[in-house]
Amino acid sequence: MVQSNTQYCLSRCRALRRATREVRIGNVGVGGGNPVRLQSMTTSDTLDVDATVRQCINLAEAGCEIVRITAPNRAAAAALREISRGFRAAGFGQPLVADIHFIPAAAMEAVEHVEKVRINPGNYADRKRFSAREYSDGEYDAELGRIHAAVSPLVLRARELGRVLRIGTNHGSLSDRIMNRYGDSPLGMVESALEFIRICESHGFHDIVLSMKASNPKVMIEAYRLAVARMDAEGMRYPLHLGVTEAGEGEDARIKSAIGIGALLQDGLGDTLRVSLTEDPWYEIPVAADLAARARELWARGAAAGAARGDGVLGGESFSLQYRRRDAALVAFGAGCAVGGGNPPRVVVPAGRALGDVEGIVRELREAHAGQKEVRAEGLLVGLADEGEILAVRTLGRGLGGVVRALFVEVDVARLCAGDFERVGFQWGNAAVRLVFVCRVHTEAALAGWLALAGKHDALLAVDFGGGAPVDAVVAALAPVLACADPARVICTLAVPDAAGGCHALGSHRVLVAALRRHGVAAPVWIRNTLANAVAAGAANDFPSRLIEASMLSGALFCEGIGDLISVETAPTPAKALVLAYDILQGARMRVSKTEYVACPSCGRTLFDIQATTLKIKARTGHLKGVTIAVMGCIVNGPGEMADADFGYVGGAPGKINLYVRRECVRFGIPQEEAVDRLVDLIREHGKWVDPDAT
Repeated sequence: MVQSNTQYCLSRCRALRRATREVRIGNVGVGGGNPVRLQSMTTSDTLDVDATVRQCINLAEAGCEIVRITAPNRAAAAALREISRGFRAAGFGQPLVADIHFIPAAAMEAVEHVEKVRINPGNYADRKRFSAREYSDGEYDAELGRIHAAVSPLVLRARELGRVLRIGTNHGSLSDRIMNRYGDSPLGMVESALEFIRICESHGFHDIVLSMKASNPKVMIEAYRLAVARMDAEGMRYPLHLGVTEAGEGEDARIKSAIGIGALLQDGLGDTLRVSLTEDPWYEIPVAADLAARARELWARGAAAGAARGDGVLGGESFSLQYRRRDAALVAFGAGCAVGGGNPPRVVVPAGRALGDVEGIVRELREAHAGQKEVRAEGLLVGLADEGEILAVRTLGRGLGGVVRALFVEVDVARLCAGDFERVGFQWGNAAVRLVFVCRVHTEAALAGWLALAGKHDALLAVDFGGGAPVDAVVAALAPVLACADPARVICTLAVPDAAGGCHALGSHRVLVAALRRHGVAAPVWIRNTLANAVAAGAANDFPSRLIEASMLSGALFCEGIGDLISVETAPTPAKALVLAYDILQGARMRVSKTEYVACPSCGRTLFDIQATTLKIKARTGHLKGVTIAVMGCIVNGPGEMADADFGYVGGAPGKINLYVRRECVRFGIPQEEAVDRLVDLIREHGKWVDPDAT
């Protein structure tokens, strides 16, 4: 098993693209030196040829480079012939992909008509009945022989016709055989795919693309990294198709996709991608294009940087592919609120006004909290530029009682030093709000001065290691003082990445944490999403872009177990900064503040109007904090994704819905018009329901 100290990418400090073999899907090259390709999937009934051709055209006109169409049976697979003809007659050359589950005969028909066929190892020739049994080695090998015989005809025909196969593993549809041996795990996902790759290679077939999708970004990231490590160990260089499956709709879906896909792109992994939204498929393309553009910029910058200083720092560091949260010292904000020590990450919100406007700052923060119960700022960040504003800090602190737990004051150390507070006669004396000095200090003397000031006022010190010498050098220089400091008073942060050392923002944070560990500093880490920490300097300056930026940086770090506080300082208002921070924490599975939805993006297999139904379910259940509900169009991934959901709403037949509790189907064949009410009844029966007016 390859799980720790594993090299899955060329650099964890800068974005260096993984080299893969090129696979030609019709006239589109994937991998090699080609750009990241954009994919999506039609949602029409495949047997409705005209409707499916229209959707293919709409996707192509939106910028989709590879169009996928479901073929749930042989008749649908046969319809691909006319769909392809109609699409080509309209003047479009984008390759078409058949999406196959369960039925090898459908794959054998589809491969005759389209440029690529996606098969799922979990259900193509294997079984999923959630049955538990032990396989002897002999029985397991016999099953592999059966699967080899079932898959080989498709491989041989694809080789003969010059087609491509995508081996697409889904966390929600691993076979019973894999589950019994490897568990419901990223390792099981990878082993399932490798079995099929070896079958292909046994026939000299190498036109393969690999995917490792899950609705949980943590699982998805680990599975792809492990897949690359295992492929590299076996000399396999196949391209990767990236995606967070069943991400849902709206901002939550974009956040989850940016977390999972963005983390991998920053590691140089990924050759095609799809952003799965429970929306019309052409809305997926702009988000996918945004992510691909960031990858292009990151990879170009990484290639031009030469060796990054951080590469040497991290080269000797053990890195586990399995999620484990970094241990951090416990730092108290006040009664009932602490950071580090296993607590959920805390949210710091930037003030939308200058420090002198105390009334405006407090009013804006109260407005951000209005109507919110679970989403509240625990810290407020303000900037302190000169000596004349020092007394305003105390005034603001007095006005924040009951609004936030801590006031973070970022000091311009080029203009102010710790002694200036004493000269002005500064007194804090506010037990209700913890004062945090935020200082970019790079010398022992300056750090000692600020620590002394913090101690005098029972304040905390957030040490910013960025913006000067390389991060690891700054940590080394300050380590003697930090080692002697009260661990309950120090927070570490990085507002500016170590760009001079060739690192991107993600890499700079990795170097910071590695350097802290090397010097025995266990202080909590505050992830600041600032303009300087932007993933891509050339990105648009609008809120959707900032949402992607913050999700890529913070989400990637949280999914590695790094981060004890978060602030989104690029959002246009404190209210948006507050909500986005909580949404990122929920997307990274770090902190729950609302109902979690796992919703598939729909396709031709979907047995009901999933967009309208998802919105209807959200309207009825959106107040249920901590409850996870899956809304799935069919049984392909539905029962499997129930493992991540408390309740499931799954299409069982046209107009009929099956309801699940976890993986167990407890209600069958409910008429669609009654199903949302029955779902609410089911939630109530299991003690998870709370009336909206009681929340």
